[in-house]
Amino acid sequence: MHFNWYMDSSFLLHLYGRYFWYLEVSRATQAIAAYYGDELAGVLLADMKGEPQKYRSLGKTLYVKLFDTLQRLFAKGGIDIYDNTNRELYSQYCKTHKPDGEITFLAANPQVKGKGIGTLLLNELKSREKGKQVYLYTDNACTYQFYEHRGFIRSGEKEILLKLGKKTVPLKCFLYSKLL
Repeated sequence: MHFNWYMDSSFLLHLYGRYFWYLEVSRATQAIAAYYGDELAGVLLADMKGEPQKYRSLGKTLYVKLFDTLQRLFAKGGIDIYDNTNRELYSQYCKTHKPDGEITFLAANPQVKGKGIGTLLLNELKSREKGKQVYLYTDNACTYQFYEHRGFIRSGEKEILLKLGKKTVPLKCFLYSKLL
């Protein structure tokens, strides 16, 4: 994900990165980490229906709520179009599918890139949740081709203009899905 597409301030990028991590880890029912030697090489978070969210905390929840409020005040609706587009893609997808869960976060350490870490993480999720239908949201600011090469199907797509203050970022939003 290229957060620098959205903002120029390294301080704000740091705060947003923390917000994004806290948001996704708080929703997670599955958290899978991979290590390359002693180094964290990648993380996959998933929210599977019927499983408890184990990684919530009051501090993370408050940070996310505060950041959400500030983001909506200062981004003046720019974030809403992204969220609404994802809801629209999900609604269309659910007309023909009944998902069992969402992959909410998948990232590999760029210094360990090319070692198959992302594939390893997906395979571990598959071993835990075999036979279940999962989906994920991504966009062209991410390496969405990774999912296509691993058998995910592009189940929805929409182009948007994300307006953040003085910045306008054209994005293609995607919903990918796969039977594990």
